[in-house]
This record gives sequence, structure tokens and C-alpha cells, in this order.
Amino acid sequence: KDVEKEREPHVYLSKEEVKEKIQSYNSSVTDKLKMTLNANGIYTGFIKVQMELCRPITVQSSQSQGRCAHSNNDTAFYLPDGCVNTLHISSTNTVREVIEALLKKFFVADNPAKFALYKRCHKEDQVYTCKLSDREHPLYLRLVAGPRTEMLSFVLREHETGEVMWEAFSIPELQNFLRILDKEENEQLQILKKRYAAYRDKLEEALGGVWKPG
Repeated sequence: KDVEKEREPHVYLSKEEVKEKIQSYNSSVTDKLKMTLNANGIYTGFIKVQMELCRPITVQSSQSQGRCAHSNNDTAFYLPDGCVNTLHISSTNTVREVIEALLKKFFVADNPAKFALYKRCHKEDQVYTCKLSDREHPLYLRLVAGPRTEMLSFVLREHETGEVMWEAFSIPELQNFLRILDKEENEQLQILKKRYAAYRDKLEEALGGVWKPG
């Protein structure tokens, strides 16, 4: 069950509590992705983010990287379901910075404002999904919850705005969407043609057996 749950109040930890939490966290880690506490009180670590995107993303080509987003060489495609990415971040990094880092890591040219980061929690045999505010700190949430992803995981999705606001997309993005839709439509048409051709062959074969002279 996937339901929305209001954000829980943020409880901040003292420096000593952070140190104890990190020691406990690292003792429970099984994938070597440990946290490190620096002398200035800032700590670094890893989070895993599952990509659950319904719409295609626009990826910059090697020719357009470093230039303006959405050049004619950019490509749009759907990410495979269940794609998980690991990021190394610090306790000062916000949700907005994590989203921007994810998109930059994979040369995604889409506007970061189109995406939102969610936390998924398991409580009492229920799954709760909650949208995080841009100013929350994912590594802090990871530390408090512990390293087990079944207790807390992060998910990147598009903003849930009901109907798609197509005017928010650039012309190259819309053109890429149309190309993808045309390709998918053609693929589905070919599948249907093959299915009905096979059905027609079977039907003709059956009719031939019925009316075959004795």
C-alpha cells in the first residue's frame, strides 16, 4: 500500500548524539557504505535513490555537454524500472542539491524543478511515501533511520501535479516526446499486425480442414 503521509517533525541531534549514531550506523552497515564524521561536525556518507519516472528524461549528448541544455543533439528516453543510483553526499546537502547532483551525474538536461525526492518508510506492515521539502537533509534522515533500506529508502519522481503541464517543457523536449510516441505507436502497430496475421493463418488452416473434400 502506497499512501501519502505528512512530514514528521525534524528532531536535531547534538554533536555527541551524532557521533554515537554514526558509530552505531557503521557497525550495522553490510555494504561498506559507511559514514565519516569530520572535525567540524559535518559528516559524509552514501544514499541510494530509486528512480521511478513515468515520463522520458532528456540526456545531453557529448557534443552538447557544457553548453545550453536541450540542444538538437539531446536524446529523450525512458529510464528502466527499478533503476537505483548511489550518491556520496554530506550532512549539509539539501534535497534540492541531491536532485541536482543526480541529474548532473547522468547528464540529464531537464529542469530539476520538475522532480521531487520522496522517502519511503515501512511501519506496521504498511508502506508510507512522503514527499520531502527542498530544504531537508537526506543524509540526516539516513543516519536517524539506520542503513536498512527496508526501513527507509529514497525515491525520485516527477512532481505530482495532476495533468501534465506541457507548456512547462521546452520545444526540443516536446519534439523528443513526439518521436518516442511515434516509435512506440509503430512498434505496437507491428505487434498487432503480426498477431492478427497469425490468427488469420490459423483460421484459414482450420477452415481448410473443415471444407477439405473427402
